[in-house]
Amino acid sequence: MKIEELEDGECVMDERGYHERQIVRVDAKRALVGAGARILFYPTLLYNVLRNKIEAEFRWWDEVDEFVLLGAVPFPKDVPHLKKLGVGGVITLNEPYETLVPSKLYHTYGIDHLVIPTRDYLFAPSFADISKAVQFIHQNASSGRTTYVHCKAGRGRSTTIVLCYLVEYKHMTPAAAMEYVRSRRPRVLLAPSQWKAVQKYSKHRASSLPYSPSADAVLITKDDLEGYHSTCHAGMELAIVPKVTKKTMPMIARLSCLFTSLKVSGSSVPTSRRLPVSEALAC
Repeated sequence: MKIEELEDGECVMDERGYHERQIVRVDAKRALVGAGARILFYPTLLYNVLRNKIEAEFRWWDEVDEFVLLGAVPFPKDVPHLKKLGVGGVITLNEPYETLVPSKLYHTYGIDHLVIPTRDYLFAPSFADISKAVQFIHQNASSGRTTYVHCKAGRGRSTTIVLCYLVEYKHMTPAAAMEYVRSRRPRVLLAPSQWKAVQKYSKHRASSLPYSPSADAVLITKDDLEGYHSTCHAGMELAIVPKVTKKTMPMIARLSCLFTSLKVSGSSVPTSRRLPVSEALAC
C-alpha cells in the first residue's frame, strides 16, 4: 500500500487503499479482542471454577454423543479422569496462554492431542481447521475412542466444532444440531462469526453430496450388475431416463423391467421373452 504523509496529518492511499484499510481494521479488532481475552482469562476461569463447585448443574464437561465430550479447559489433574472415561483424543481450541495441559502429558496417557489455536469471544476456527477437527473426532469414534473438545468455557469455539461434526456425521441441520447440543449443555453460546462458520460448513457439505435426479431414483452401479449381461445391444450404457409420471406404479415394477432384459451370465436357460429396447424404456 502506498501512503503519502501530509502536513495536516492525513494520508493518501492508492486504489487498493480500501481493501488494505479493511485488513488493518480486522487486525486491530483481533489485537483488541486478544488483549481483552488475556486480561479476562484468569478472572473468568476462576468464576467458572467457583460455579462448578457451587452449582451441581454447572458441569465442567457434558456428553454430547457416545464418543464426544464438550467442555471447558481441563487441568492437569483431569487427564487421568478423562482417560478413564475412554477419551482417546483431545481437541484444544485455546491459544497458548490459555492452555493448561501440555501435549506431552496427554501423550503420556496415550491420548492424541489436536491443537487449533483460536482467539476467544468473536472468532471461529477456519474452514480447514474445522474439517481437520471433524475428521479427528470421526477417526476416534470409528476406533471406539471418545474425543474431548474444549475451549475455555466450552461455550463457543468448541461448540462450533461439535456442531459441524453433528452436521457431517449425524446428518443434522445447523439449527437441529444447536438445539440438541443445548439440550445437553444449556450454556453454549455462539458468536455470530462462529454460527456463520457452522452454516458455511453445512452448505459446503450439502454442495458436495452426490446429485440425485429425483427423490425416488435408484442408483445402480457396476457392482449391482455383476453376473449379468444384456441380451441385446451389448454396447449400450446405462443412462438416466425421464421419471415416469404414473405415481401409482411401484418402484419394484420399474426395476423388474430392467432385470427382465438381463440374464445370469453363463446360464444355459434362455429367457422366455426378450423385451425390445423401446418397450424396456417404456417401463
